[in-house]
Amino acid sequence: MAENKVEKRVFEMVLPLTENLGYELVDVEYVKEGPNYFLRIYIDKPEGVSLDDCQIINNIVEPVLDKEDPISAAYFLEICSPGLDRPLKTDRDFEKYNGEEVELNLFAAVDGVKHFEGVLLGKKDGIITIEVENKKEGIKEISFPSEKISIIRRLIKF
Repeated sequence: MAENKVEKRVFEMVLPLTENLGYELVDVEYVKEGPNYFLRIYIDKPEGVSLDDCQIINNIVEPVLDKEDPISAAYFLEICSPGLDRPLKTDRDFEKYNGEEVELNLFAAVDGVKHFEGVLLGKKDGIITIEVENKKEGIKEISFPSEKISIIRRLIKF
């Protein structure tokens, strides 16, 4: 979910526009890469996002951004699909992917381990719980406070 002031403001501006068209606003990212600034708006829908979907949202969002002018610097606007391996950030993400396999990385190791794979059991009161299986202990539930997790996303197996 959007984290800085620009991202938060754009998220709030764009959310009703995307929802009215049946899209999920996944995230807004405002970053500097090299000499350029990029405003990336990530959208999703159940059947996936096409290039046409990105164009539709661009055509709706661009005039609003031009009118409201939430960013003083010049920037490139990109409307994007979050991809299959997108990070899970919102409560909606945790509900949507509950019961699916995820990979979770911690900022600091616990018992020498920073990477876990397992089934997402949910998020409640800022605590994320997954079910993991290992050779020694079998299947068990482990929980981590959200702030200890650097990234959690669906586990994609090919």
